[in-house]
Amino acid sequence: MSKLKLAPLLGVVLALPAGAVMAQTPPSATGAQAQTPAPTAPQENKDKDEPATVGDVVVTARANDVRTSIDSISYSLADDLQAATGSLAEALRNVPSVDVDPQGNVSLRGDGNVTILVDGRPSAILSGPNRADAVLQLPADRYARIEVMTNPSAAYSPEGSGGVINLITKPIPAAARAAAAGAPTATVTTGSVRVNVGDNGRWNAGVSGSRQRGKLTLTGDVSYRYDDQNFAFDRLREQLDPITGAVTSRTTTIQENDMIQKGAFGRVAAEYRLTDKTMLTGELRANRFEADAEAGSLFETRNAAGVLTSAYTRDGVGGFSMDGWGATARVLHQFDASGHEWSNELRYDRNDNENASLNANVFSVPVSPTVYEDQKFLNAQETIGFTSAYTRPMDDGSKLRAGYELSLNRPDQDVVLRRGPSEAALAPVPGLRNRFEAEQTVHALYTTYERPFGEKLSAQFGLRLEQAEVEVEDVTNAVRASQDYFRAYPTGHLQYKLTDTQTLRASYSRRIQRPQPTQLNPFVSYGDPLNLRSGNPNLEPQETDSFEAMWQMRQGQNFYQATAYYRDTTKAFTDVAVDVGGGVLLTRPENLGARRDLGVELTASGRLHSTLRYNASINAFRQEIDASGIPGARDREGEMLTGRLSLNWQATPKDFVQVMGFWQGDQLLAQGTRESGGMVNLGYRRKLNDTLSLQFTARDILNSFGGATTYDTPLFRERSDQDINLRAFYLGLTWSFGGGPRRQPEQFDFSTGPTGG
Repeated sequence: MSKLKLAPLLGVVLALPAGAVMAQTPPSATGAQAQTPAPTAPQENKDKDEPATVGDVVVTARANDVRTSIDSISYSLADDLQAATGSLAEALRNVPSVDVDPQGNVSLRGDGNVTILVDGRPSAILSGPNRADAVLQLPADRYARIEVMTNPSAAYSPEGSGGVINLITKPIPAAARAAAAGAPTATVTTGSVRVNVGDNGRWNAGVSGSRQRGKLTLTGDVSYRYDDQNFAFDRLREQLDPITGAVTSRTTTIQENDMIQKGAFGRVAAEYRLTDKTMLTGELRANRFEADAEAGSLFETRNAAGVLTSAYTRDGVGGFSMDGWGATARVLHQFDASGHEWSNELRYDRNDNENASLNANVFSVPVSPTVYEDQKFLNAQETIGFTSAYTRPMDDGSKLRAGYELSLNRPDQDVVLRRGPSEAALAPVPGLRNRFEAEQTVHALYTTYERPFGEKLSAQFGLRLEQAEVEVEDVTNAVRASQDYFRAYPTGHLQYKLTDTQTLRASYSRRIQRPQPTQLNPFVSYGDPLNLRSGNPNLEPQETDSFEAMWQMRQGQNFYQATAYYRDTTKAFTDVAVDVGGGVLLTRPENLGARRDLGVELTASGRLHSTLRYNASINAFRQEIDASGIPGARDREGEMLTGRLSLNWQATPKDFVQVMGFWQGDQLLAQGTRESGGMVNLGYRRKLNDTLSLQFTARDILNSFGGATTYDTPLFRERSDQDINLRAFYLGLTWSFGGGPRRQPEQFDFSTGPTGG
């Protein structure tokens, strides 16, 4: 990363706090309801200025943009206009530490192995091989806050070496809940409707609502998204002489795609207070995401003298579909009002994904008959989860948490490739048909203990024990494999209060990234005539030891944070490409010897003026990878940079303007580098009356967000550039109706440790 890119972003983050300290304003107060947290997200308020109690008591909260605890930081989406009209990807791109590439792949501080939870619970749709598609399709407006845990406690699964992202959904309006509780015969209904229309035929819409009557509360939301996207893909691949390193051939690929994406998501939930101390909840959810695409490609190969030796076009249609549904049932018993409670939750999800394509390969050099190819990837996955969590506060201010978690995943994959001289004469290709099944079971026991040591020092210690069993079967070839291992994952967090406004924190956690069962499938699947892909049955889990030291200062509504971190990862995953002959590359996952990340992240937010707020962050880190034993790879090291800045201007009581931009740095690979880029977004909201607002958003106005991947090995070099047109403009209306506050407050997020600054 060049110094020219580092200097401006670093200067912005360091300079903004100085101006913000001079323009503090008193904090505002809003009403909020302390909702019941997830089993793995114990019930404790994250902001020391926001006292909360369990049950149906309405609490008063200060609406800070940033809330902190001993092991996490959460960011409000209340004024993120991109989140109001865009997908989950748009909301995540505006959160410090988080990056989302054009394909929807999420990473934390450069590590793509991230666990995404919803209200502290595992989400089937946001895990597995099609998570990136869901990130690009799910509406962001159903979430109130995004919580980031780079060193979560043992109460959370250690899966995800990069850490955990917890999406906190919008709550039931506090006033409406209180009204229903105070008058058992009264019925209170609240909700909102939003419609956004964009350029190029894009549009999205959503409805959410709640209905309370005494002990029963019903909530639900449904949304639909339609998006037309065009993108181009260019690739240059050079074959090298293994002795002299001279170029022996060059192959270029030019591809253009036109894709229409459609997505629908729905959810309904019921909450019933059986007694004053026992609550029953249930939820049903479903989704349907699909895409239809037309693609045209040109492949040309020239020898060392520049003579054209091969040329053909590959045109066709394709797309994918994701159908899923799930259910959750939960019982929560609260022994008293102090937070002493026991919860049990059962989850079931089923997802069926299909990727299909039909292409015609027309050969012009040398001239030969046209070949049609029809390919289908079918993937079904069942996920079953059970959690039992117990929390016990002590009289001395300490707190004990303990629990058991079961996670069971059953993927079932079927791949078929058919070829023929016409669409009517397609036949299965021997060796390119595969049926694959797997089962992964993880049993976990965890405990955390936290306590204060005087007025300034507090600590939390945790231990998680997990037994993992993985069984995979290549049904087609009658090949079986299994992995069975036991691991212990300790965590530790310390917090010291320097002054009333400043806090020091330090933490450690050990984390794991298990291979997805499909990553263990050795079957070689067909991508196009130049690219093949397979899993690796010998792929081992990667483990990470993560250390952090943090300084935080909060002055009124201004917040500053500096974090130094170090991550030491053994057997890190990386994609490795091998030339299997004829210029065809086979890509499969491998384990690196090690990877080390050392970095500093700076975050600042607050007021520059009574009407102008800012949020800024920068993450500068050095990465080193040990690629010993991987063919065509070498040890690599380099400096990377990511950063973001948003400015929020309340021009008048009714007019709100937002400008936001970010930059995502490079990522090292064992054989090369992956680049991303950045974008600039604009937004405007006009309050028409107490229930109706108008908003306009412009995404990627410079059309600058793309990506490139380079490989540099002794046998070949390759550069792939993606020109992804994410530029979009939306005009929309949001209407709120019913009792309670007109604008839903944010749901409290809860910590696993003492309250922070």
